[in-house]
Amino acid sequence: MINNSLKNKTILLTGAAGHLGKEFSYSLSRYQANLILIDKNKSQLINLQTKLKKNFNIDAFIKVTDLEIFSQRVNLIKFLKKKYSKLDIIVNNAAFVGASNLKGWSTKFEKQSIDTWQRAIEVNLTSVFHLSRDLLPLLRKSKKPSIINIGSMHGIIAPEWPLYEGTNMSNPAAYSVSKAGIIHLTKWLASTLAPKVRVNCISPGGISRNQPISFVKKFLSSTPLKRMASESDIVGTLIFLCSDQSEYITGQNIIVDGGKTLY
Repeated sequence: MINNSLKNKTILLTGAAGHLGKEFSYSLSRYQANLILIDKNKSQLINLQTKLKKNFNIDAFIKVTDLEIFSQRVNLIKFLKKKYSKLDIIVNNAAFVGASNLKGWSTKFEKQSIDTWQRAIEVNLTSVFHLSRDLLPLLRKSKKPSIINIGSMHGIIAPEWPLYEGTNMSNPAAYSVSKAGIIHLTKWLASTLAPKVRVNCISPGGISRNQPISFVKKFLSSTPLKRMASESDIVGTLIFLCSDQSEYITGQNIIVDGGKTLY
């Protein structure tokens, strides 16, 4: 049973205070997992910790860390190695998604900056490599260790630019390329760390977050299930990969996109 196989597992979740991170935290708490929650937003992380205690009686451990900053990642790794004897699962969920007003990000290719490119690669790809490599000794002390990376359908397909016409939305090169890198890093790690550590990836499709109506209409026209995802649509795959029911699955990129990428 999933319930029994998740209970008391020590799970490190990055980007815990974000949209997906919160939903992941709630769901893992329902199964009584032992959570280590990482995010750079202190107030939201504390608020999440309080809600998990109130709703699930879970004493989640929180650690404020900006994964874009190398020294903070190093300090986090040192701290975890000192505090914990093992890790069962690492969920690399943190992501640099930028914002429409961030200079050099949500703009035409000629104006996309090296700075925003490097920031996205640092968070979305380098931090995953760094944490996976340096926390491997803790994973190897688990009976059934696993790494779960969060990719994106944009790491698989190129942008459909007509979707973005008439909006301030965009699809920066750095985001798509970093997510494509996550997918292949997953495969590389699965091959390299086998048979002890399983490594898989989840690639969500478009998640509904109050996008412009014109974008949504065009997006749905080429999505077989005719709706955008919610955060809860992604949770089931995460729970499955965290559980012992997936113990013969490694190196896979599971696409949760309502069929968007099947064409």
